[in-house]
This record gives sequence, C-alpha cells and structure tokens, in this order.
Amino acid sequence: MSSGKLNTTLVSAGRKSEYCKGSVNSVIQRASSIVFDSVAQKKVATKHRGERELFYGRRGTLTHFAFQDAMTELEGGAGCVLYPCGAAAIANSMLSFVKTGDHVLMTGGAYEPTQAFCDTILADMGIATTYYDPMKGADIGALVKPETSVVFLESPSSITMEVPDIPAIVKAVRAVNPEVVIMIDNTWAAGILFKALEHDIDISIQAGTKYIVGHSDAMIGTAVANARTWERLRERSYLMGQMVDADTAYMASRGLRTLGVRLKQHQENSIAVAQWLSARPEVARVNHPALPESAGHENYQRDFSGSCGLFSFVLKEKLTDEQVANYLDNFTHFSMAYSWGGYESLVLANQPEELNAIRPVGPVDFSGTLVRLHIGLEDVEDLIADLEAGFERLK
Repeated sequence: MSSGKLNTTLVSAGRKSEYCKGSVNSVIQRASSIVFDSVAQKKVATKHRGERELFYGRRGTLTHFAFQDAMTELEGGAGCVLYPCGAAAIANSMLSFVKTGDHVLMTGGAYEPTQAFCDTILADMGIATTYYDPMKGADIGALVKPETSVVFLESPSSITMEVPDIPAIVKAVRAVNPEVVIMIDNTWAAGILFKALEHDIDISIQAGTKYIVGHSDAMIGTAVANARTWERLRERSYLMGQMVDADTAYMASRGLRTLGVRLKQHQENSIAVAQWLSARPEVARVNHPALPESAGHENYQRDFSGSCGLFSFVLKEKLTDEQVANYLDNFTHFSMAYSWGGYESLVLANQPEELNAIRPVGPVDFSGTLVRLHIGLEDVEDLIADLEAGFERLK
C-alpha cells in the first residue's frame, strides 16, 4: 500500500517489482495458457486462482494484476474486476447479485444503456426495476421491498448532471435492509473524486474508457468491491466470461499515471467555460456541479474533491432541427461523438422530449435545447471563441 497522497498513489500504485520486472511500467504479458513446471505448482495455482495467481489467461496475467492492484488501492476496496467496457461492468455487476423474482432500485438519472439493460435483460429474467427520483434520496426507503437485492446510484446524473444526496440515500436503504447491495456508476469522478466505498457503497463501477484511459483509444470497465461483495463479484463475473486483453489493461494502467494532472486541467478548463456560459444571454442554466446554480451543488461541495470536464447547459429556447445541425456541424474545436473523458473537447445536443423519453421519473424542468459538453485540454480561449461562434450561428 502506498502511504502517499493521491497523485503519489496514482504514480506508484500497482508497480510492484513482480509486475514490472525491472521496467518502469508493468510488463505486457499476453497469454491464454499458463505453463506449470510441476504438478505441485499447478495445484498451488489452482487453489489460489482468484488471488493474483497465474492460472489461466482469462483469470489475468501480471499486466492485469498490476492494474487491478492499483484500482483496488485507489478506491479502497478488497479487489477489482475488469470488463471489456463500462456497460459490461454495470451489467455483470448487477447480474452477479440478482435472480429471478428479485427487485432492483435504479436511479431515474442513469446512463441510458443502464436503463435499457434493466428494461430488457433484467425484465426478461423476471427481475423488476423501480426507478426513483435521485434528488429525493431520503424517500427511497419506502421503495425498498423484501425482494430488493440491488440499489443502483449514479452521481452526477447522466446528461442533466444533478448531484444526489448519496449519504442520505445509502442511510435510508440500510435502515430498511442492511444486506442490499448498493452500487454506483462512479465514472464522472474517475473513482477518485468521490470515494464511493467510504460512503458505505459496496461496489464502485467505472467506464475506464473515459478518464482512466484518457485518450479515446481503448475500452475497459472496472468494478471495485468491498470485502462483503468481492468474492461473489469476482467469481460470477469470471463465470460469465468477463475479461480484458493485456494490451488494454496496460493502457489503462499507464493512463492512471497522468490521471491527476489531467483531471485538474479538465476541471480548470470546464469551470472557466461553464462560468462564461452562465453569463450568456442565450443560456437558461448551466448544469455543472461546481457551479452554485447546478442542482445538488451543496452535495457536490460536501462529497466530491473536485470535478471533471463533463457538464451541460440549457438554452432558453428550443432549437429547430436545422438550427441544431447548423450549430453542431460547424465547430472548429468541438467534435460530435458519444463517450467522453479523452483529451479532446466534444459536443452533443438533446431536445427536451428526447430527455423525457429516457427520464422514467418525472419530466425535465426545462423547455429549451440541452447541450452537453466535454471540455478537453485545449486552450480555454479557443474553446470559448468556438462556442461564441456557435451562438452567432443561431442568430
């Protein structure tokens, strides 16, 4: 365990000598078959196959162990499972703790594929889902049923960026049923800006595709579990065939080393752009957790140690389809793309009716077009000039 502060831990975690073999970074060990020199060695590997022991490629190699150790240390868990993407991490974490007849409580502000997984896969398995209003967290206790097995959180909420009162939600759930498994999509915080397991959450899930990789060129998911849930999550994810190739695990491990400085710059740039947007006459509201006008700002101040580059803003008016196309098609520094978390700036837009279709609890509280931005590492002056030109195109 590192005794240093966050940035020191980001540099040093997972860099044991047995993983690095004399190099600065962990080795890239690509393997399906692991060769044993003796029957005795094979027996030891088989006995300890879930415990960072070379056994079979799907259980991981030194490259995987290095990244898993680093994530476990950074998020303060008992272990980390790796998945081929964030959606796989969410789906398989949930599947590890549900069965037919169970009930799931899902935040109404969840990432859209998470909702779709509940409404299709879980529904087909006979598992019911109830969506709750994330901003009425203290009321969630009334929704917990005897058959509730999983409560799923996300903070901030996807797209609209509300920050729920996570401690209140967890307390209310535990008061009704302490055994419920509580999970969170912790991608926005990159697992380090919000310390989920310190808030009595069982499993912290990330799309490491975003800030951990940081360069928009690899996909990976992580789930860091506490001691209560670790073994079951590990073994059931393994039985469902979840794994990551060694090269991607290496890229994620390397990405950790610069995560702290990148997040600091994403935060600085995004707050500067958000503050500029909040003064624009075209903008009704800026949904950036670090700004006082954003819903749940007080929760953000209390629970988070910083912010990233992802936020949204709402225009006072709803754009026509032609206006949306003209606005999005002609940026210089903002690209249109799903995902986020890389070094580049991105932009997407949603109409109120589109958001209402993926908000199962209550309508959105605005009538103008919403624009979601990921602020990258470019010069802020260039990004603001690009956004200003976008507003000029709307006139």
